Amino acid sequence: MNLLLLFPEDFIGVTRARVDGRRLDEIRRIGSDTLRAGVVGGQLGTARIVAAGEVEVVLDSDPPPPLPLTLVLALPRPKVLGRVIAGATSMGIKRIFLINAWRVEKSYWKSPKLATLRDHAILGLEQARDTIMPRIETRRFFLPFLEDELPSIAAGTLPLVAHPGAGEPCPRDANRPVTLAIGPEGGFIAEEIASYERAGFRPVSFGRRILRVETAVPALVGRLF
Repeated sequence: MNLLLLFPEDFIGVTRARVDGRRLDEIRRIGSDTLRAGVVGGQLGTARIVAAGEVEVVLDSDPPPPLPLTLVLALPRPKVLGRVIAGATSMGIKRIFLINAWRVEKSYWKSPKLATLRDHAILGLEQARDTIMPRIETRRFFLPFLEDELPSIAAGTLPLVAHPGAGEPCPRDANRPVTLAIGPEGGFIAEEIASYERAGFRPVSFGRRILRVETAVPALVGRLF
């Protein structure tokens, strides 16, 4: 835990907060009287242990700037979903859409992992010493999302869809806001890519290798930014 992330309900005074559970276990494991802290949606600073399970907080700095990227992601396998969300959050991605696609198994949408997205986002914030929670939304219906919502979401950004068969390589150092769509392992099918193109997206490739989603997300983000 690189950051003690506090919530408004933790505070028992203006600058004093009470922590328990996993966070208290981590504080004990770290073994220091002072550690980095931050309040969700607010500033960063330090927390000093003043009593069992209680800290005195001083906030004096802003969180790191968000990454100017909106991620549109075909719902990954439940086994890796949490890691993908935590990783994306730690990179500073603040808007994530989890969408359906032909190669997304229907059972994924019934996974209890979908109810734990906030927990994994918190882990990402703690890792990166950030306090701003990402906005994570789900969309079960592919075409209505692409036709009715995505064009306005991507307005004013560089709209890209990662596709193994694309002839154009993914650009480097975009230097502008990006909306990036990443499909399931194996990519979007041809009809889905055509729908993205109608929405104004450019298919781009990261090379000949087919990457797992948990590898593709950081690889593409690192290339773009």
